[in-house]
Amino acid sequence: MKQFKQLALALAATLSLAALPASADINVGVTLSATGPAASLGIPEKNTVALMPTTLGGQKVNYIVLDDASDTTTAVANTRKFITENKVDIVIGSTVTPNSLAMIDAVAESGTPMISMAASARIVEPVDAKKRWVFKTPQNDIMMALAIVTHMVDNGIKTAGFIGFADAYGEGWWGEFSKIAATKHLNVVASERYNRTDTSVTGQVLKLVAAKPDAILIAGSGTPAALPQKALKERGYAGKIYQTHGIANNDFLRVGGKDVEGTLLPAGPVLVAAQLPADHPVKKSAEAYIARYEAAHGKGSVSTFGGHAWDAGLLLAAAVPEALKKAQPGTPAFRAALRDALENVKNVAGAHGVFNMTAGDHLGLDQRARVMVQIKDGKWVLLK
Repeated sequence: MKQFKQLALALAATLSLAALPASADINVGVTLSATGPAASLGIPEKNTVALMPTTLGGQKVNYIVLDDASDTTTAVANTRKFITENKVDIVIGSTVTPNSLAMIDAVAESGTPMISMAASARIVEPVDAKKRWVFKTPQNDIMMALAIVTHMVDNGIKTAGFIGFADAYGEGWWGEFSKIAATKHLNVVASERYNRTDTSVTGQVLKLVAAKPDAILIAGSGTPAALPQKALKERGYAGKIYQTHGIANNDFLRVGGKDVEGTLLPAGPVLVAAQLPADHPVKKSAEAYIARYEAAHGKGSVSTFGGHAWDAGLLLAAAVPEALKKAQPGTPAFRAALRDALENVKNVAGAHGVFNMTAGDHLGLDQRARVMVQIKDGKWVLLK
């Protein structure tokens, strides 16, 4: 009889456990550009993913990281692999705007939330039936374009030239820059394009120099953004040169050398965290990321692009506990709950800014997420 009771109790316990929902790992698919033209952006992102927490809300997290080689087709293939084979709960990526835009259909069709590490506002705007699944961490080009044009006008610049990537990143920047320039009565006298893989921009630069603008904005990212600037210096251009926040890493300084001295750009506060005033709302969170990254990769190794990946991880850490209250990982219900939780993230202080998402704003950053910086003596210097 005693053995029978023990057997009955064991069976009851087994049945009780079986009735509970299965505990599953959280699977995160990460596609980034660790090789190709955007490698100087993607490598620090990849390094940062390795620093992200392996448990969230008491659940184990698996990061499945694939290189898309800065290629749009590969980024889409990686995304579909995550969804169909790895059954991921969320996708992080990609590094660049064209890749991220191309990934939207795949995540929307499957109802999988996505956090992009690319800049263009077009990735998340307008928030429609597809883009309701998409969020991002880098500052919008309109925010940074406003900072550039304002700085130009405040410093007496009357005419400007523009050269940008011949893709969605460059076109997004041209759209915002030209629109804001018109409202500020800044005359844009020349506009040129080039490819990320080009090795010469002589023709475009000759046209820019001939137009004699007071300043030129180069809308590129990573080391390919140095090409037009070096060509402008070779042609003796003496006006002010502005770049976008897409150049904010040490590889750009290395490739550009003396030719990028004096460059002006808007950037996330993490680039100059040590120079921020003590009461800056992002100083503490930016310095926390820098300390973590440099502990793994050495002093001076951090870049703003790794910061975008870090902020994606912080958004995920804020959203997962809320989603777990509604559903288990590995289910459509959990993916939907995770999307909803991301949309309601509030006051998450990251490496670049303070995130407050809403149904109509899937970036959630404000003006605290930008500062003006100049390259002086081969270093990033905060402009007061």
